[in-house]
Amino acid sequence: MRRTIIFLIGFFISSLTLQAQQRPVFSQYMFNGLVLNPAYAGNQKQWVLSMVHRDQWVNIEGAPKTQSLVTHTALKDRPVGIGLIVSRDKIGIHDDYSIYGSYAYKLKLLVGTLSLGLQGGFNYTHSDFEALRRFNPLDPTLTGNVTRFSPNFGTGAFYSNSTTYAGISVPYLLNNKVYNKADVLSQAKERRYYFLTGGHVFTMNDFLKLKPSTLIRYQEGQPLGMDINMNVYLQDVVNIGGSYRSGDSMIFLFELLLNRSFSFGYAYDHTISRITSYTDGSHEFMISYKLKIGDNYCHSYF
Repeated sequence: MRRTIIFLIGFFISSLTLQAQQRPVFSQYMFNGLVLNPAYAGNQKQWVLSMVHRDQWVNIEGAPKTQSLVTHTALKDRPVGIGLIVSRDKIGIHDDYSIYGSYAYKLKLLVGTLSLGLQGGFNYTHSDFEALRRFNPLDPTLTGNVTRFSPNFGTGAFYSNSTTYAGISVPYLLNNKVYNKADVLSQAKERRYYFLTGGHVFTMNDFLKLKPSTLIRYQEGQPLGMDINMNVYLQDVVNIGGSYRSGDSMIFLFELLLNRSFSFGYAYDHTISRITSYTDGSHEFMISYKLKIGDNYCHSYF
């Protein structure tokens, strides 16, 4: 019985969040800014490749599971960055695949750089309504599979200097209509997400650096959300941090720089919302590889 309840919770969550989560919700976005803002492409002046796996709301059947590959680079001798995000979200009966490319143009200012970015791509969603027949085998709408192709595009701006960054982005501008099985179960519209980010690195001494940062997010028709983050860098090798995500979770963050090229990251989300009694939280793993362009090597804090 408990397993059935958990599955129904998972399906209900997936029905509500499939389109709201068209861009995967990561906890380590402060190490991987392209997942929020296309203007971030090429910001580290290196070729960057990151792979992320996230298990959200462990023990809830049908809860989101995400795999994502993110890569971006600056073009040598040109004020341009390009990037690519390939993701898969498995949420309940829905399997969502997305591919988005990004382009960013860099403007040198007296202090720092302003980057203006665009992204475009599509989501391909496959929904298996057959999986729900065990709960209501006589419902004629719970048969077969439904697929949907949804192109979209977004934009953003990102400012950074050696210690400070700020960004604003709207990753999905189109409010595409969402229809599921034969338009019978529900009709909905995608709603735009707006992101505002910012942070600063404080150098305490040669051993210790502190980076407070924040993310403010707003989706049309939903209350304002906020993340408050603090990262502690130890000799630029170990990064330990924590985040508070308003009304949702407390997050522990860990990053280890293995060498100049490879790093490993882990995040654990302790859920504080109403589903906390059903889940052991969320786990997220990230592996990143960086390759310098020409003679450039920079240790990036954002």
